[in-house]
Amino acid sequence: MAVHRISRHFDTSDATAEAAVALGQMLTAGDTVLLSGPVGAGKTHFARHLIRALLIAPEDIPSPTFTLVQTYDTRLGPVWHADLYRIATVDEIEELGLGEAFETAICLVEWPDRLGELRPDDALDIWLGDGESEDSRTLTAHWDDPRWTDKMRAWAA
Repeated sequence: MAVHRISRHFDTSDATAEAAVALGQMLTAGDTVLLSGPVGAGKTHFARHLIRALLIAPEDIPSPTFTLVQTYDTRLGPVWHADLYRIATVDEIEELGLGEAFETAICLVEWPDRLGELRPDDALDIWLGDGESEDSRTLTAHWDDPRWTDKMRAWAA
């Protein structure tokens, strides 16, 4: 399969949040978004705003750094937000139930390099990095599965 790629630049943290909200509106059950980048690049910020925009009722969106997974009921169905930073083995990931969630829920996974062979082939990969100023970010999205192509064209427009 061909790898498709888009890059975006956001001058402010609000612009990054708006992009997350817009992406969230395009997701459906079975969509997995893998969020990579260095510590402090904005992975949790991106996920938090995406989730908040989909919630039925407002609630706190904590980082799942210590809980590993947080789940939410949203108007688009269940959303799983996982932070795998503290995961040491693929067995630990299997115990979390992520494998089934990849098929039935919208999944946002920080530190997806820990997934190993559990990484969904049809996932959207998003890499976030620092921009030129403290609040600016660069984002690169890439995907193999053609189901992302129309979504990503609309999102980047």
